[in-house]
Amino acid sequence: MVSLARWISAAVALTGIVTVYRRWIHVNPTTVALTLLLFILVLAAKWGLQYAVAASIAATICYNYFFLPPIGTLTISDPQNWLALIAFLATAVIASRLSARIREEAHEARTRQREVEILFHLSRELLQTDNVTELINAVPSSIALVSRASTVLLYLAEGDRVYRGGDAPSALPEAAILKELMLLPAASRLEGGHRVAVPLRVGVKPRGVLLLEGVSLSDETLEAIGGLVSISIDRAQALEDITRGEAAKESERLRSVMLDSITHELRTPLTSIKAAVTTLLSSESVNVVDTRELLTVINEESDHLNHLVAQAVEMAQLDTREMHMHTSPQSVSDLIEGVAESCGGLISTRDIHTEIPHNLPAVQADPAWIQKVLCNLLDNAAKYSAITQPIVVSADRCGEMVCISVADRGIGIDPMEQPMIFDKFYRAQSQIQRIPGTGMGLAICRAILEAHGGSISVTSQIGHGSVFTFSLPVSG
Repeated sequence: MVSLARWISAAVALTGIVTVYRRWIHVNPTTVALTLLLFILVLAAKWGLQYAVAASIAATICYNYFFLPPIGTLTISDPQNWLALIAFLATAVIASRLSARIREEAHEARTRQREVEILFHLSRELLQTDNVTELINAVPSSIALVSRASTVLLYLAEGDRVYRGGDAPSALPEAAILKELMLLPAASRLEGGHRVAVPLRVGVKPRGVLLLEGVSLSDETLEAIGGLVSISIDRAQALEDITRGEAAKESERLRSVMLDSITHELRTPLTSIKAAVTTLLSSESVNVVDTRELLTVINEESDHLNHLVAQAVEMAQLDTREMHMHTSPQSVSDLIEGVAESCGGLISTRDIHTEIPHNLPAVQADPAWIQKVLCNLLDNAAKYSAITQPIVVSADRCGEMVCISVADRGIGIDPMEQPMIFDKFYRAQSQIQRIPGTGMGLAICRAILEAHGGSISVTSQIGHGSVFTFSLPVSG
């Protein structure tokens, strides 16, 4: 229907040009020839070579019959007019061919541009994820989105897995057919070109096949899509392998650091316990007072050992998310008041000031775990500040959170080390030999608070003390 309409339109246009120049506008034959040539070039540019060649022949006949003497016949009396007629026909055909060729090349360039854009958008979609499972699930839908294919089916030989994408439902081919298709040497068109099979490979080894329906792409672009999918899967698998390797290395490093740290911390209490027990066993003249002192040392150092083991267990449980928080609305003043007495140790001998507004809302928290956070922060404040300096615990509303701060006037923390002190087993380099510790306390605090939906931070200045602030969500 479209072709017939074009032929009729071309005939009407040619008839109109001839009629205008014959009846109303009388011009010389050269002007008529140029007008007809322009008409033919427009046809070639718009509709293609076949229309232009047919119009060239028809225009040559009309030019001879209506404008070259003797007018009204197809004969030519002047030999020069033969040359003019032949030149007109040759010029019309050659110009039509050139114009049609330019049109075809422009169309091909636009097609190539579209296919390059498809490959660009597809590569961007496939390179957004480093997880193999997510990538494979996203491949069919991503290809369908960028190529506008009605159906995309991805078959992977490993595990006989099939993934679909697109809007149009499609019958799933049998596994045997899919395994045959993945052995194809290159992209192939099936069922009269309605379906395209693109084999996927790892090097020269077949990996699977892509089946696309309702898509018109060149074989080169289809091959490029297959290669891009294979490369993306290889990349994601390589990154996962690297990530697992790095995680294993980091786990081994942390295990080594943990053993070194705990071993170092265990030596002191074990040495004290060993010395006390040896004294009690080897000396028969130990009086009651000395015996009591030695037993007190054994008791305190046993508590220290128990604390170290408890910290290690808590850290492991928090890392593996095996520790469950039982949160409920809690009064901030109830969480803070009396914590010094319940924590014991160095904290019980220190002057602790509390600054808690009366209008603070309740927070959503597990009191037992938050008490551990407060005990750790207060214990650190007591360790790193002079015994004559007070420790201040304050609280305030911070938007949808309540912020609780523990401030001391101790030695402070170097600005370069402040971002690292919440990492597991990290301790300030200047204090490793001076003050005992495992480097697990602040890491445990951060894990507990993140499990509550809160956070922890520090503000410190060397020689002026530190302020640790943690947040808890407001209840309700």
